[in-house]
Amino acid sequence: MRHWLMKSEPDEVSIDDALAAPGGVVPWTGVRNYQARNFMRDAMKPGDGVLFYHSGCAQPGIVGIAEVASSAYPDPTQFDPASHYYDPKATPQEPRWQMVDVRVLRKTKLLPLADMRADPALAELMMLRRGSRLSITPVTPSDWRHILSLLG
Repeated sequence: MRHWLMKSEPDEVSIDDALAAPGGVVPWTGVRNYQARNFMRDAMKPGDGVLFYHSGCAQPGIVGIAEVASSAYPDPTQFDPASHYYDPKATPQEPRWQMVDVRVLRKTKLLPLADMRADPALAELMMLRRGSRLSITPVTPSDWRHILSLLG
């Protein structure tokens, strides 16, 4: 089992939106970075742990625990000309973008980005590395355990 940190802007899909979805499952659409896509396509498996992270908001941070709920499959937004995530180079025969479904297990207290940066135990967390802007990053087992202990 692997662990991941997945960022979502709350106005796109919030932890509350995910909890309100049937079975707490939401499609993780709109990823348009090749490395993040490759994580979903090549490394993510159903049952992998997910730290649900709110970004692009007043107080970014981890807000919940989730799990990968599906294998990767083509993101339908790439084919929809009305979608913000439309990609005219993608075709159903040769999709460029993949997605997974994510199941929220529980909402947690907020673990703010500032607290994560200040914690020496998280110094190697990929998401905190200078210049890291990926929306999906792997989390080591030791960082996973430490973050879970902070979330209570």
